Amino acid sequence: MGTLLWILAAALVIGGVYVLVARRQVLWGIVLIVVGLLVGPGGVSMFDV
Repeated sequence: MGTLLWILAAALVIGGVYVLVARRQVLWGIVLIVVGLLVGPGGVSMFDV
């Protein structure tokens, strides 16, 4: 389960950076990055409640 969360978190953060840089949509980029950090098992995880 931890590996799946890492992959999901990395995909969300990379997608957020892509949206920020390539599409210039700041709000969606920030939202994706924050959600990626919340899902990731390395820091704060919303699944460890």
